[in-house]
Amino acid sequence: MKIVSIEAIPFAIPYRKPMRFASGEVHTADHVLVRAHTDDGVIGVAEAPPRPYTYGETQTSILAVIEQVFAPELVGLSLLDREVARARLERTVGNPTAKAALDMALWDALGRTLELPVTQLLGGFADRMRVTHMVGFAPDDEMVAEAERVRDEHGITTFKVKVGRRPVALDVRACRALRTALGPDVELYVDGNRGWTPSEAAGALRAMADLDLTLAEELCPADDVLGRRWLVAQTTVPTVADESATTPGEVTRELLGGSATMISIKTARTGFSTSQRVLHQAEGLGVEVVMGNQVDGQIGTACSVAFGAAHRHSSYRAGELSNFLGMTDDLLTEPLEIVAGELAVRPGPGLGIEIDPDKLAHYRQDC
Repeated sequence: MKIVSIEAIPFAIPYRKPMRFASGEVHTADHVLVRAHTDDGVIGVAEAPPRPYTYGETQTSILAVIEQVFAPELVGLSLLDREVARARLERTVGNPTAKAALDMALWDALGRTLELPVTQLLGGFADRMRVTHMVGFAPDDEMVAEAERVRDEHGITTFKVKVGRRPVALDVRACRALRTALGPDVELYVDGNRGWTPSEAAGALRAMADLDLTLAEELCPADDVLGRRWLVAQTTVPTVADESATTPGEVTRELLGGSATMISIKTARTGFSTSQRVLHQAEGLGVEVVMGNQVDGQIGTACSVAFGAAHRHSSYRAGELSNFLGMTDDLLTEPLEIVAGELAVRPGPGLGIEIDPDKLAHYRQDC
C-alpha cells in the first residue's frame, strides 16, 4: 500500500459554450488528471480544475507544484498515512485544487486496494444525490429554454442562477423569467461570485422577495467584511459562503463573524480529508451545507457525489453536479448519467470510475 509514484497529466476538453461567472469565464476544461500509483499496482485517480481568477492556480502551476513539491513529499508513504500526507501538503501555502486532487486520488487508491467504495469509507449514508443545474448570463429566453431542457431530459428541479456580472436589473429580470416559466415547485437560488456591492445585493434580494429564493451565495467580495455582515442582517435568505470559506479557519471566520449562515463544500478545493473537517465543523455549529461544483468534469463530479452522498448532512440538499453536461466529451470509459434528477454513486471499489486510455491520449496536452 505504499505510494511509489504520482502522475500529473494536463488535458483539455472544450465546452459546448463558455462557462461564465461574475469572476471570469472558461471556454475549455484545461484540467489536470492526477494518478497515484502504489507498489501493489493500484492506481487512484482524481482531477484538478484550475480557477486562476478564484484561487490563482493554472494548469501549468498545478503541474509544477505536484511534480516539483508534492510528489516527492508523498512517495514512500502508505495510503493509510493520511494525516502525514495532509500535513506535508499543508507545508506549502495555497494550491488548493492541486492538494485536493492528490488527497482524493489517494482515497481512490485506498478504496481500490481494500475493494470498498470511497463512499462507504467516508460514511456510507446514501448512494445518490439530487442534482442542481447552473444557468446564467444569457438572454432570458435562452436561460429558460436551458432550464426547461435539463428539467425535461434529466428530471432536475433545482437551479442555481449566476448573477453579478451585468446590471442588477437584468439578473432580477432573469430570475423572474425563470420562476414564471418553471413554476412554484422548482427550487431557485442565486450565486454572485462576489460580483455585487452589499447595497446592490440587498436591493436585488428585496426586488426578488416574491420569488422564493432558497439561497444567496457569495454575492459580495470576500474582503468586504463589514458589508457582508450588514447584508446578512438585511435578509432572511440563507447566505452561503463559497470562495470566502475554503479552509476550516475561513469557515470559522465567516460563520462566527456573521458574514454567512451556510457553507459550500467543494471537494475540488478541499479534497475528502479537509472537506470532512469543514462538514463536521458546520454540523457541530448547526449550520447547513451545500455541495458546490468547481466546473468539474465527470471525474471531479464522481468525487463530489461520492463525498456528498456519504454523509447525512451533505446529502440533504441537491448538489451542484451537472456542470459536466456542458463539456463536449470526457475521459471516463462509462459516462456519468443523471436520471430523474439524481446522480448515483458509482458502484465498485474506490470511486468506481475508469479512465479511457484512448480519450486520454487524444486530449492530453503533454505529448
